[in-house]
Amino acid sequence: MNKSELIEALAQEINIPHREAAAITTTIIETMTEALARGESIEIRGFGSFIIKKYNSYEGRNPKTGKKILVKPKKLPFFKVGKDLREKVNANKN
Repeated sequence: MNKSELIEALAQEINIPHREAAAITTTIIETMTEALARGESIEIRGFGSFIIKKYNSYEGRNPKTGKKILVKPKKLPFFKVGKDLREKVNANKN
C-alpha cells in the first residue's frame, strides 16, 4: 500500500471527500515526521512504535576502491512492531 491507496481507503472507510482524506493523511505523516526529527518516540498501541536509534561513527570501506573511510555518527528511525500487528500478520501466513 502506498500513500495514495491509504488516502483512498480512508476516504471510502469514513465516507469523506478525497481532498479531506489527503489532508488528514498528510497531517498525520508530517506530525509523526516532525516528532521523530525532534528525537521523540511514537507509540501506537497494537500497531508498533517508532524510535530514533543513534549510531556512533566507525571506520568503513569504500566499496569501489576498498579505501578506508570514516563514517560519521548518525541517527535513524527504527520501527518495532506491536504484539497485535505481529499476531495478525503471522495469522495470515501463506
